[in-house]
Amino acid sequence: MSAKPGRDDQPAETVDDYLAALPEGQRAVLERLRATIRTAAPGAEELISYRIPTYKYHGPVVHFAAFKDHCSLIAVSRPVLERFASELEGFRTSGTTIRFTAEHPLPSALVEAIVRARMEENEARVRQQRR
Repeated sequence: MSAKPGRDDQPAETVDDYLAALPEGQRAVLERLRATIRTAAPGAEELISYRIPTYKYHGPVVHFAAFKDHCSLIAVSRPVLERFASELEGFRTSGTTIRFTAEHPLPSALVEAIVRARMEENEARVRQQRR
């Protein structure tokens, strides 16, 4: 599976379409991830951007994607990943991306903390721009 699931390799138009095209294990873990993101960021807009599920609140908050042998949460911010480095031990990270599997998903509390930190970063940037 790639980051662009869909019928006949067409990109998904909605997050529901994206998730529906995944194998059961990945779908289940990403549905839980989605629910956690939505709880942590109730005001965020959910859409498909760059062919993957994306959450925006004063700019991008996080993205997630499914690949053949792993899933990814893209936190968009190196400082946020650095802040949570100890909690991310045991997961592969690169740049702003955290890789995980259906068998070893990200803990919901960690996802909530990352999403809240991203929203705080975006809010701070907006406040700074208004000055």
